[in-house]
Amino acid sequence: MTGSSPLARNYSPLPVTIADGSGAWVTDGDGRRYLDFLAAYSAVNFGHGHPALIAAAQEQLQRITLTSRAFDNDRLLPFAEALTSLAGKQMMLPMNTGAEAVESGIKVARAWGYRMKGVAPDRAEIIVAAGNFHGRTTTIVGFSDDPQARDDFGPFAPGFRTVPYGDIDALRSAIGENTVAVLIEPIQGEAGVVIPPEGYLRAVRETCTRNDVLFIADEIQSGLGRTGATFECDNAGVVPDVYLLGKALGGGIVPVSAVVADEAVLGVLRPGEHGSTFGGNPLAASVGLAVVRLLETGEYQDRARHLGELLGDRLRSLVGRGVTAVRSRGLWAGADIDPALGTGREVAEDMLARGVLVKDTHGQTLRFAPPLVIGQDDLEWALDRFDQVLAARRNSVPSASHDGR
Repeated sequence: MTGSSPLARNYSPLPVTIADGSGAWVTDGDGRRYLDFLAAYSAVNFGHGHPALIAAAQEQLQRITLTSRAFDNDRLLPFAEALTSLAGKQMMLPMNTGAEAVESGIKVARAWGYRMKGVAPDRAEIIVAAGNFHGRTTTIVGFSDDPQARDDFGPFAPGFRTVPYGDIDALRSAIGENTVAVLIEPIQGEAGVVIPPEGYLRAVRETCTRNDVLFIADEIQSGLGRTGATFECDNAGVVPDVYLLGKALGGGIVPVSAVVADEAVLGVLRPGEHGSTFGGNPLAASVGLAVVRLLETGEYQDRARHLGELLGDRLRSLVGRGVTAVRSRGLWAGADIDPALGTGREVAEDMLARGVLVKDTHGQTLRFAPPLVIGQDDLEWALDRFDQVLAARRNSVPSASHDGR
């Protein structure tokens, strides 16, 4: 046995230990402040310690926090009514984590296929996209093509077919008589904020409708204001059959997730077939309701859209100066680092040294996802630090290694 920490080594965090936070800023145990440019992968969309969310949690903590779904609680129905109204759907299934929402969506889609579409028993298929990230459960990693997520965790569940992300012709060709759903991220977050071609989501919607197949949108990272709209599907002008929501739905306070759909889909579930001890608990429902109330104002969607233009423009100005490509939507961006300057992890460590927290993915990509409450001055300050990091790295290597030759 090596190492002295009792923690399992399933993470390799940046060398910072956070002890406090407010808004877009966090503080380590030594009192040093950092601008949070990751927001817990969009789970902290509304910043650390948002007053309305803290108030909702504190009020509920004084009353009751857990009943289980063996009984109703007085916070769950108001939460369900608000969330379904926000999404324009009829029903919601409350769960806890994003992975649970995805697993629940898979079960619902299969039941819908057998009970509504008439697919033969145990033959249902769900189409997924290459490069996907939907969670870490054994079912989900079974249809991942990321070796780090998948290797040594089999055997895996059957019933999934993978097609290239953004390739509508491949999707159409993959649909067969046993296809019950298409499960995709409107923007692939873990893959590096990968945005599909213009018109792709509309074509997915049309293809699913034509073939009597459910369109399941995993908006766990892209939804709830991050991309300048309530859902990224709104930006594309489409409405999926099923929304999978999580992360920001818990306001950065408690894990809250949900499957949201019309009764024709979620109504296939019967009592006793699916559940969760903590799903829909009073504390989670209170915080979730407060989150929906914030989104109902439209303020956070507007902030993400407005400040996202600045974020995207500033990052694109660095292409050819240490960045090879940028993909952005709202306050969410992926920037690919020129390998001549170092790895994404090395650049993230340089950013940490300058007081900005970001995270790398897939070797060369940095993801930027600050809380939606960030001010413009703070946003520009962080981007200035990124510019400085790249300049320092450019100056430390021979020009011939990064001048395009």
